[in-house]
Amino acid sequence: MTVLPSLRSISAPTLATLFAISITRAAIADDTSVAESGAITKTTPAFEISFLESSQTLASLQPKGAGGFDFTPADWLKRRSADGFHHLGDLTFQVRVGRQPNWQSFDTAAHRRPVQALPTNDAILAAADLAATLPEDCPVKITRTWSLDENKHLTLRFQIENPGEETLEIGALGIPMVFNNIISERSLEQAHAICSFADPSISQDAGYLQVTRLSGEGPVLLVVPEKDTPFEAYVPLDEPMPRAQTFEGMLSWEVHTRALAEQKWNGIRPWNPPSSAELKPGESRTYGLKFLLAPESRRIEDTLIQNDRPVAVGIPGYILPMDLDARLFVKSPLDIQSIQVDPANALTIHRDPPTAQGWKAFTLHGKSWGRSRLTLTYSDGSSQVVHYLVTKPAAEAVSDLGNFLTTHQWFVDPNDPFHRSPSVISYDREANRQLDQESRVWIAGLGDEGGAGAWLSAMMKILGQPDPEEVTKLETFVNQVLWGTLQNSDGPQKYGVRKSAFFYQPDAVPGFTYDSDTNWTTWTSWDKKHSEDVGRGYNYPHTVAAYWAMYRIARNHPDLVSTHDWTWYLNQAFATMDFAFGRNAEGHRHVGYVELGLMEGTVFLRVLEDLQREGWTEKAERIETLMKERADRWKGEQYPFGSEMAWDSTGQEEVYAWCDYFGYDEKAQVSLNSILAYMPTVPHWGYNGNARRYWDFLYGGKLSRIERQIHHYGSSLNAIPVLSEYREHPDDLYLLRVGYAGTMAPLSNIDREGFASAAFHSFPDTLKWDAYSGDYGPAFFGHAIDTATYLIQHPEFGWQAFGGNLSESDGWVHLQPKDSFRMRVYLAPLGLWLTLDAGAFESVEFQPTTGIVKLTVTPGTVPTSKARLCIEQPAQLDGVGAYSPTTELPLENGAYTIDLSSPQATLELKAASPEH
Repeated sequence: MTVLPSLRSISAPTLATLFAISITRAAIADDTSVAESGAITKTTPAFEISFLESSQTLASLQPKGAGGFDFTPADWLKRRSADGFHHLGDLTFQVRVGRQPNWQSFDTAAHRRPVQALPTNDAILAAADLAATLPEDCPVKITRTWSLDENKHLTLRFQIENPGEETLEIGALGIPMVFNNIISERSLEQAHAICSFADPSISQDAGYLQVTRLSGEGPVLLVVPEKDTPFEAYVPLDEPMPRAQTFEGMLSWEVHTRALAEQKWNGIRPWNPPSSAELKPGESRTYGLKFLLAPESRRIEDTLIQNDRPVAVGIPGYILPMDLDARLFVKSPLDIQSIQVDPANALTIHRDPPTAQGWKAFTLHGKSWGRSRLTLTYSDGSSQVVHYLVTKPAAEAVSDLGNFLTTHQWFVDPNDPFHRSPSVISYDREANRQLDQESRVWIAGLGDEGGAGAWLSAMMKILGQPDPEEVTKLETFVNQVLWGTLQNSDGPQKYGVRKSAFFYQPDAVPGFTYDSDTNWTTWTSWDKKHSEDVGRGYNYPHTVAAYWAMYRIARNHPDLVSTHDWTWYLNQAFATMDFAFGRNAEGHRHVGYVELGLMEGTVFLRVLEDLQREGWTEKAERIETLMKERADRWKGEQYPFGSEMAWDSTGQEEVYAWCDYFGYDEKAQVSLNSILAYMPTVPHWGYNGNARRYWDFLYGGKLSRIERQIHHYGSSLNAIPVLSEYREHPDDLYLLRVGYAGTMAPLSNIDREGFASAAFHSFPDTLKWDAYSGDYGPAFFGHAIDTATYLIQHPEFGWQAFGGNLSESDGWVHLQPKDSFRMRVYLAPLGLWLTLDAGAFESVEFQPTTGIVKLTVTPGTVPTSKARLCIEQPAQLDGVGAYSPTTELPLENGAYTIDLSSPQATLELKAASPEH
């Protein structure tokens, strides 16, 4: 793969131009005859449609009432008309005849020839014999129809016939899903107006693909299977247009995958068991997909149910810690005949009574660590697969993470010429060694996301699980390496954050031997001057988060720190922010990109809140002024999600935070809708709550390629605004499901010993965690900021817990938090947000009739004499008054002090108003 010049040091417009030039040159084709051959236009109740007359593939798919919006890349049609480019209506397949050992591969897009049109009628919009666009030796006859079903839904069908004299086997069958995910040559405004992203539910016969506009506006396109067309795999297509940061590539709905598994997926456990189909002489088989429209993302499941499609709702999701009572609710018009778990010991499942509206209900427990499949087989033989990932209990997994980071990844070398010692450094899990050298120097240099990720993870872990030994090590790192190396304490820009401690310049480190097997000649091997640059704004949240975490430790556990008290760490966070967002005497910014939303930017809001709580008024006002300048800029932009990349899913988090803080509600909603466009809820642990990321393996992964990343840091970072919005609107369960899935995502990255991978490779020929720790740190930041237990009362499912276990007795709802920190609880019926600065919630009890809340608090993972309880009510619900303790407690800076000298403390909260 060609690597472009440094993406970390050029502007977003320049970057977009580079990618656009790269893609355009690759995509322009001399053969445009197919696109220029004329079109067939049709109207259905839902769509305005255009087919290419020559190929009868889809040229345009416009939902009615959407202002001419098109789900297809119609404006790229001419450049995508050459051989090898796929369109909706194409087919890829592999077959073998009789006893032949080898599979023969065919693709209707490989060599374009005009197809033979067949008769149509009121129900059949277009029909064709595809023989002309396939080789003469193709052993099957394929007829394709575009038609309307009995409910007037657009349907694509392929009839495959065996005209020969021997039985043949279809070992692979793919239907390309070509939608307009091409961001190349578009501004952010254009991309949000005309582009879409597709997310799969790879659930066999119950599978579907949802195609959502980048703006988050409706409608949403749903592609669902007809009989015998299961969604078995989602496979990237090889096309002349290369994948890049502005083009994720096109993918295919795979119905059969046996041939792919035998040839390309050797040793890989696929999402679903590979299948094939036999056709005897003269026999035919029909495969089909149907195109539906949902009004918006929140109505996807309603639309599926209205069309008799099975729907699964997992609570709290599909990443399942072993100590959690999980629930699964299934809506289907068919009876379940059998339930199968694979591996057999991975889950236990108990069938509960159905709900009032006929949802089938189950309780599940994770038993065996790793991926698992839950297959429901219905009375008609069709199947629905729900994909789970079982983890250790959340608190245990995070404890393992902290231990691994501060032992296996703890780098100590007093003679290190790059002054990285002591620190938590990047790690290669395949080689089981620290990455003290890498040609992408930031990975070994504690910088950028790919290098800061290791120490950032460790800093955020102690925020909620402050292990004394880990705190001691990290305090040393902060005071000797972060402050002094990554930040030069002696220089004029002492609060600037350099890009990397490690660099490639042999003459600058004469006693150091660089690895001779590494290629040090690319742009990624910065020299000393480039490594010391402090102008990349994206590096600053990591540093501020480290100081903020140490401030919280020193403030609430003063016995654990020795070098500085809490005031020093809070001031370091402030001063770093002041430098990052400030200007020099000439009015120029010290740091670039800070006019954009930054990943982990939520930490800046947390610092401001703590400055205010501590009464540091002047410094709080300074930060508020700097942040309002940015928010005012975003308020005037249509889509304020710029990035160092041409398109990104990182800016929305901070843009939402400050727009919400300053009351710019419209722009906060634009941010939220953008997130919901690329962050779905589907019954699959990998795609549920997975905010779209597909290029960061280039910068932080060992297997470096453009590829949809499963649970990269976008998942948990984007969950922050989603859950913040939910706490203001607790009636919107969709937000909780999406946001909680994103928050749980970083648990999936942690292996059984505590190593955390940057992300999971989604391509079906890989399906494994990347070997590098890479940029996992921002992912765990999102988890640490948001991990909590939520109690809801659902109108259909009743009392449910996200992140905890519950029971009911004597008019009380008993909640036992099981999230990784146990420091936050949200009671949705009251809009009540309870947080601890130290200690942990042992249990929370709620009496709905009186509104009384009882809390039991313990010291948590480390002895502490007191905790501070913050009581917030972000949702102002009718009839719910302001909550406070029924016994008098000291109130300091808006938090109640709780005596934790005994093993546990119990207190009662009650609302000022008796109305509930």
